[in-house]
Amino acid sequence: MTDVSLFRLYLMRAIYLLFALGVGSGMWPQLMHHPTPWPLWHGVGCSLLAALSVMWALGIRYPLKMLPLFLFELVWKAIWLIAVALPLWWSANPIDADTWETIRTCLGTFVVLPIAIPWPYVFANYLSMRGDRWR
Repeated sequence: MTDVSLFRLYLMRAIYLLFALGVGSGMWPQLMHHPTPWPLWHGVGCSLLAALSVMWALGIRYPLKMLPLFLFELVWKAIWLIAVALPLWWSANPIDADTWETIRTCLGTFVVLPIAIPWPYVFANYLSMRGDRWR
């Protein structure tokens, strides 16, 4: 197992806290107080983000055990940028303000998370370690 510096652990905790508070403070009030029924995917998205805010809060206590959340963030945002934002940018349609805000948020994640993620730990514990047995 690769050691992770105390500085890196505190950096990870700070990002977990930032994500938990940032997303949680926006999602939980919406979930608790929406006067009309939501469209299906809006409800799914808000519920998913609210659940992630709880998991990020767990990351404050267990930064290495919750590390897959950081990897999940990078993967889903990369997929969204490639599959949604890039085609919009290439098309003749203008990009609205909400989409630009999401693009900025996703790109910001690609600045912060790669610095915080302990990559040697990821390679040692997720990529080069043998998988769990199948039988």
